[in-house]
Amino acid sequence: MKMIRNRSPRPIRISLPGGKTLHLGPGKEGQVSAEAFDRPAVQALLGNGTIEMVGESAHGPGLGRAAASPHAETRGFRRTVTGFSKGDKRG
Repeated sequence: MKMIRNRSPRPIRISLPGGKTLHLGPGKEGQVSAEAFDRPAVQALLGNGTIEMVGESAHGPGLGRAAASPHAETRGFRRTVTGFSKGDKRG
């Protein structure tokens, strides 16, 4: 997989093999296969400076993450007290 970055100030769409499309916002990065990177449309964007090749990735999307529980990296307030929210409703 090859990493590319959108260098233009506007979002772009890149047509990929298999009828897929990669949407990249300004300054954002994405991954394309070596097969897609060799397509004439991608090479034209690369040639005129709209996109740049950042590097190569050894893994597919999401495979580089460590296996963790689904909510291991939650944000925001975490409740420490469980139970009823208002008053004592027991009894």
